[in-house]
This record gives sequence, C-alpha cells and structure tokens, in this order.
Amino acid sequence: MPFSSTLSSKGQVTIPREIRTRLGLKEGDRVEFIAEQGRTIIRPARRVGNPFEPYVGALRTFSGGAKEINAWVAELRNEKSEQ
Repeated sequence: MPFSSTLSSKGQVTIPREIRTRLGLKEGDRVEFIAEQGRTIIRPARRVGNPFEPYVGALRTFSGGAKEINAWVAELRNEKSEQ
C-alpha cells in the first residue's frame, strides 16, 4: 500500500502515521535519507555513541578537587620517570 505526502514550501514532508509507527519514530527523532540505485530510503538515524564510553570507570574518583588530581598526576609522573 503506497503512502504519500505533500512537500511544503520549506521542503518539509509529514511522514504518514503508519510509516512512523512501523519505524518506531517519535517526535524529535532524527531520520536519514539514503539514495542508492535509483531509490531513496528513509530510516531512523543511527545514534552516534559516546567515544569515551569504554573508559567510564577506568580512573578512580576524586573528591578533593584540583589539588587531589594534580597530586595524583605528579605521583604518576614520578613513577614513570623512576622506571
């Protein structure tokens, strides 16, 4: 069953409800348009993950602020220079 929509003067198109439901789209979601082999595909935009996610929790926590962090960095530097 084909669905259609009208292009506005700003280039905007309303995605029919049935298609939004099928794609699991909600207000505020982003979509991608892929043009390939004479067709245009619309799909939910892939979310870009946080590149630092694998490192969460790798360091200990610091409650003493900048002084504590600077002391820790100095300690690391001294250990490396002694090796």
